Amino acid sequence: MRPIRLSTRILGGVAVLLITASGVGHAVVTGVSGAIGRVDAFGGMENRPGGSKGTNFLLVGTDGRDNLAPDEKKEYHLGGAPCHCTDTMMLVHLSQDHSRASVVSIPRDTYVLLPRPPGPAGSVPYPARTPAKGAAAAAAGPETGAQDRKGGARPGGRPVAATHPAKLNQAYAQGGPKLTVRTVEQLTGVHIDHYLEVDFTSFMKTVDVLGGVPVCTSKPLKDSYTGLDLPAGTTVLDGGQALQYVRSRHVDPAADLGRMQRQQRFMAQVIAKVTSGGTLSDPLRLRKVVSAVLGSVRADQGLDSKDIVDLAQAMKGFSPASSEFQSVPLSNTSFNVPGIGSTVKWDALKAGRLWAAIRADRPLTAPRPAAKATPAGVPVAVDPATVRVAVENGTAVAGLAGDTQKALHATGFATTGTPTTAKEHVPHTVIRYDPRWDASAKALAVALPGAQLVPAPKQGPVLHVTLGPDFALARVRPVTAPVPDPGSRPEAGALTGDQVGCP
Repeated sequence: MRPIRLSTRILGGVAVLLITASGVGHAVVTGVSGAIGRVDAFGGMENRPGGSKGTNFLLVGTDGRDNLAPDEKKEYHLGGAPCHCTDTMMLVHLSQDHSRASVVSIPRDTYVLLPRPPGPAGSVPYPARTPAKGAAAAAAGPETGAQDRKGGARPGGRPVAATHPAKLNQAYAQGGPKLTVRTVEQLTGVHIDHYLEVDFTSFMKTVDVLGGVPVCTSKPLKDSYTGLDLPAGTTVLDGGQALQYVRSRHVDPAADLGRMQRQQRFMAQVIAKVTSGGTLSDPLRLRKVVSAVLGSVRADQGLDSKDIVDLAQAMKGFSPASSEFQSVPLSNTSFNVPGIGSTVKWDALKAGRLWAAIRADRPLTAPRPAAKATPAGVPVAVDPATVRVAVENGTAVAGLAGDTQKALHATGFATTGTPTTAKEHVPHTVIRYDPRWDASAKALAVALPGAQLVPAPKQGPVLHVTLGPDFALARVRPVTAPVPDPGSRPEAGALTGDQVGCP
């Protein structure tokens, strides 16, 4: 069994940004900012893409696990040796007006061309290029990268580095934060303003300090590699369970792509928890959350407490609907490279449009239509239009069956046949149904409060209602369809935080 690597400690770093950007005061931030570890992510870099409107953060999660106790490693299936590489990577763009955060998940297995180690001490070549020209080209295929594989000189005598094919997550192992930033900038044409690196300890502590984070799924999720065992429905996860959830990649056919969607869904739930759970109005609790995150986060040397406080003042109205999530569009999800294994190739055209939108500070999601008023009625799990109903009158009230059938039809049920009169009066309203259509019967029972459900095997799809003197009628409406499970739409476009979170 190969070692299992952590997939998204980065979420703790995102939580830092969201917490502080939602109104935390100067005292809270500066009181804990000294705990931030510092890395040189930009020193000596040349020929970088031009700056853009807004602020761009590169958030990465490494697979370090030094701070976990042996029993924790065993419980959460973290016994493998770390690869000292980035296992999760997201680019977060905060709009210039601080009204929107665009989060783009970048696959760890993205095909790239990296400089051949070793090189001169402390330096990694960074070829000149025009950011908008050919952005994402190196990730689209082996013959479209900007670097020369053999090394030598370009026209004009400028030297270039020899390169070799690799996966994006290997950039950190070969050149640390600096090569990681340079590679992402080369792929995207997006200027990175700040770098944040988080480990799983920070992630787990943050979730626990928040009091757990709810996640939802329409089917059970089990992954023997991570130990995930999640029932269908909504579950509030503690730090360790959340770690298993965001790491799991063996619960659906989409593998890493499905995992990225689960990470985005979890992040949306963190945003909802922070912005609506009272965290921002409780200074003591807020300090605990920020301290838990900053205790093991590493950031570039230019990100200081003043930057965070300034951002905080501008983003007090941030909410889940203010965030949007997307994964880089792909053209090939299993591009095999000898000696490297299976990689993914970006769709050069679609990815180019995505990064162009980021550079131009444009939203990734389409404008929403004006909200419609919620229809009246009690929500039911089955669309009434699919429920066939026949009605008969079991009382002495003339015309009751006809009036009831019209009322049921008006609320959406598929009434069938001509209303009839029962052979004898009944003391209660009864719904007879074939057990194979029990969900339809339960929906109809909501529309007929107090009605008794009586199974009638082999009756077929039509539900038979006999009205009694306790007859009552309630209006119903179908519930909104739940968001598909992550992994079912790996190529879906951008969605806002309130669309990917639990309904």
